[in-house]
Amino acid sequence: MKNTFLLLILISCVACQNKNDDEIISLLNQKIDNWHNAASKANFDDYFNFISNDGIFIGTDVSERWTKTEFSNFSQPYFEKGKAWSFSAKERNIRLNKIKTIAWFDEVLDTWMGDCRSTGVLSINNGQWQLEHYQLSVTIDNELMPQFLEITKSE
Repeated sequence: MKNTFLLLILISCVACQNKNDDEIISLLNQKIDNWHNAASKANFDDYFNFISNDGIFIGTDVSERWTKTEFSNFSQPYFEKGKAWSFSAKERNIRLNKIKTIAWFDEVLDTWMGDCRSTGVLSINNGQWQLEHYQLSVTIDNELMPQFLEITKSE
């Protein structure tokens, strides 16, 4: 009986842990969606406030590795025009570290470039989740790789 009681307590703790993980992941999904929506609505402050001060953004061009300041300076003219870019997640996977202070994700995005894949790292800064690192990649179907290589070889 005593062992059964201890087993039930252990199962309850694991169930609570999973519920807490699910709640955090749901919150992070919403925050990442809001971040993407801020760009589509040209909300510069919401977009860049989600990126930590030490955040890095890696774009699709090999030269695009920006600090938050560099990326905000580059992006500001697009936001001032009323619409920066519009990305929406088709799928997303989020994982948490054991103490729930760091999360990492990968997602497939619907973009003007077609399907893109991105990865990101989030951490808690002053009680708020913020984006530390983000990488955006254009996807190429494997069957199209020979044509792609031919195009890029000439550059």
